[in-house]
This record gives sequence, C-alpha cells and structure tokens, in this order.
Amino acid sequence: MSILAQIVADQRKEIALKKGVISETQLYTMPLYKRKTISFSNAIKNTSIGIVAEHKRRSPSKPEIKLQSRVAEVAQGYEKSGVAAMSVLTNNQYFGGSLEDLLLARCACNLPLLRKEFIVDAYQIHEAKAYGADAILLIAACLTATETNLLAKIAKSIGLEVLLEIHNKAELDESPLEYIDVVGVNNRNLKDFSVSLDTSLSLAEYIPTDKVKISESGISSHSAIATLQQAGFDGFLMGEHFMLRESPGDAAQQFIKTFKP
Repeated sequence: MSILAQIVADQRKEIALKKGVISETQLYTMPLYKRKTISFSNAIKNTSIGIVAEHKRRSPSKPEIKLQSRVAEVAQGYEKSGVAAMSVLTNNQYFGGSLEDLLLARCACNLPLLRKEFIVDAYQIHEAKAYGADAILLIAACLTATETNLLAKIAKSIGLEVLLEIHNKAELDESPLEYIDVVGVNNRNLKDFSVSLDTSLSLAEYIPTDKVKISESGISSHSAIATLQQAGFDGFLMGEHFMLRESPGDAAQQFIKTFKP
C-alpha cells in the first residue's frame, strides 16, 4: 500500500470514530461556523508575490521540521511578514498537526486560512468551517471525479473556497473544476518524494485561465518564483523553507522584502 493510500485509510477510520462523539449537526452550532470567511483566492491575487506560508511540524519525508512549533506565534509572524495566506496542516499522525492548530491560528491572525488535510468526507469540510478555515484542500490523487465535485460543491455552499491539488495532467483532465477556486500543482512525487519545479512548468498552460494557479513544494528561492510567475503562476505554497528557520515569520518577511518582481 502506498503512503497516500495508507493515510487515506487511516483518515477514514478517524472520521468514523469522531462522528460517534461529535455529530456533523453539532459542528454547525460552533461559534466560528457562522463566521464570514475571507477569500483565499483574492488574497493570493492581490499581493505581488502571493505566498501561502505553511505551518508544518513534520512530514513522512522529513520527520523533524519544527516539532515544538507554537502555531499562534507562527501565525502572527506570517501575518506581519506580508504573506497572502496561511496553510495549516491538521493531520496529526503523519504531520504532527491538529484542528486545534487551525483554531489557534484563527484566533491569532486575520489571514485567510487553508485547512491542509487529506479530505475524503464532507464531515471534514464542516470541521474546517467550525474551526476557522476559509478554504479547504482537495487532493485529486485521493478522490474520484465524482467525489471531488461533490466535496467542492459542499464547501462552496457553506462559504469555503477550494484548492484542488494535482500532480499530473491526467489528474487535471479528469477533475471537474466547476466549484474549484484555486488549482495547485504539487511538485513532489508522491511515490518517491522527489521534487521538481518542472512539474509546475509543464502543467501551467493547461490550467484554465479563470482559476488562480499556485505551485507547491520545493520552492525556496526568488529565482524559482520569478520563473514560475513567468509561466503564469499567481501564488506559491512555501512551508519547510520558513519552518526550518528559528522564526518562520521573520524568514518570510525577509524573503518577501528582498524579492524583486
């Protein structure tokens, strides 16, 4: 079984357990569920560099990034730095994140927040809204076309925007985009974890022009961003490059300050 398939299998088990304690209906009653969301896609388009800065403690490919990270401090630092938005990993087993991280980030900043998770059930979308997210991630490799369309439609119906992550042209061609706001190209190969910006560069021209385009993974230099901007990308998801520094917020601020468009 691939690592992605294992993660999805574990997710389905966790969701079933959580549903037995907190019903979907109970999520609707949480204070943040009625909160007016911030546009994730507009925030990316309306900044010169469009960085989506990520909070990530670890990953299957890198077991120690910043295990003792304080998400509220990181969120405040990112907001001060001038990033467009923040991505918060909520998967605990493989990434060391949690829904509480999302909640604390929401309490600490006014950035649009992306819940980065392996979403395979509508329950997780309602969780995202209840814990302060403005957008959710759907990963094409985890879902059928029918599932992608249904989950994206549900998200849009409750005011959340949708980032669809793809890894190749087949995933883009097979994914319905009616309810998708942002298309993200993940430069990381899920089979061997290798990273290549060529993945984004080869797919840029095929992403519809009415969708915000972002490139994800392996972005750590101004030259990479300049190259990707020339290819038509509006935003860039950056996590490890900032999280590996003593102060992720300061690192993001310095990166943005020294960027020459």
